[in-house]
Amino acid sequence: MAENKNEKPILRLDNVSIRYISGDFKEIGIKEFLIRKITRKYQVKEFWADRNVSFSINRGDMLGIIGTNGAGKSTLLKAISGIMVPTEGYVECNGKIAALLELGSGFDGDLTVKENTYLRGAMLGYTRKFMDETYDEIIKFAELEEYQERAFKHLSSGMKSRLAFSIASLVEPDILILDEVLSVGDGAFRAKSEAKMKSIIQGGATTILVSHSIPQVRAMCNKILWLDHGKQITFGDDVKLICDEYEKYLKTKVLPDFKAIAEQKKKAAQQATAPKAVTPAKVIPTANANTSAKETAATNAPSTQATTNQNTTETKN
Repeated sequence: MAENKNEKPILRLDNVSIRYISGDFKEIGIKEFLIRKITRKYQVKEFWADRNVSFSINRGDMLGIIGTNGAGKSTLLKAISGIMVPTEGYVECNGKIAALLELGSGFDGDLTVKENTYLRGAMLGYTRKFMDETYDEIIKFAELEEYQERAFKHLSSGMKSRLAFSIASLVEPDILILDEVLSVGDGAFRAKSEAKMKSIIQGGATTILVSHSIPQVRAMCNKILWLDHGKQITFGDDVKLICDEYEKYLKTKVLPDFKAIAEQKKKAAQQATAPKAVTPAKVIPTANANTSAKETAATNAPSTQATTNQNTTETKN
């Protein structure tokens, strides 16, 4: 989509870093803390899940966040959605966020599908009236018409995810965060869930998608953030280039040098637009008839003189 440079970003992250601490007194308890302090065995270990992540997106953008397991994707989403506060840096959000981070949470295995639908809706902030009006639509979209009175724990994992997605997709946020939720269900339902998300995006919502499906990211996103072990490898709108390099990385485990790639593209662009030097054509003069006659006579003169001399010699003899 075309960007308005004067438009204020709906989401901006500035050097966001998130640190986990293991071994502190909150984790081990005050008693163990005191014992370790007395015996001088107290140690605190730090782990940075994300380090100096910066980017901004505008209304209507769909950002794909890619990276292998342990890259820091889900942790970053928690900071964006407000579940966690960054250790360093800050998150600036200018809209209402709806985060679908864990589809399977918020359900009771002993309750029926219908009861769980209302329970999950209440947890997401929907009113009873709204749920009454949309219940049939939810069940139909989840393809669970025949399972409404069945205990939730008796459903397959795919069915549970379909129900969770159907309920969650009713939200109308400014920013929608999806963590692997478009991979739920079988192929047919996955296509249907993607179409549903596209309709939400076309309605003007800004979307952040975390997915291991690169074809899905290519098809749906207009900006990409690549994380690796908590570090930002790159962020940009050249979806094809970034996805191509990421797929190469999955095979080679060698991170690309995007600065070098950018320089190569810049040089190639300059060469393509530079004016080409025009080589002047060689002009071959055309001889006229008189010149040709004179040149012919001059060429034949020595031969004629030699013949005359030969005849004179023969007469003398």
